[in-house]
Amino acid sequence: MKRLIGFLISGALVLGSAGLIFAQESVKQATKEVGKDTEKVAKATGRTVKKTTKKVVHKGANATRKGSSKVEKKTETK
Repeated sequence: MKRLIGFLISGALVLGSAGLIFAQESVKQATKEVGKDTEKVAKATGRTVKKTTKKVVHKGANATRKGSSKVEKKTETK
């Protein structure tokens, strides 16, 4: 009887350990997927920031050119 109980307890411990191993593997995989998704989002954000910054800089340069040409026309000697 003692052997049977010992055998059942050890069997339960082995099966429980196997369950933990499978749980750890699924957590590892989920972590990898989250990391990849985060990387994709970071890259997309970087591209958007670059594109928007370029637009703003070009718009500012255009406005500066426009303003400088007005000043140039006003200060021309006739």
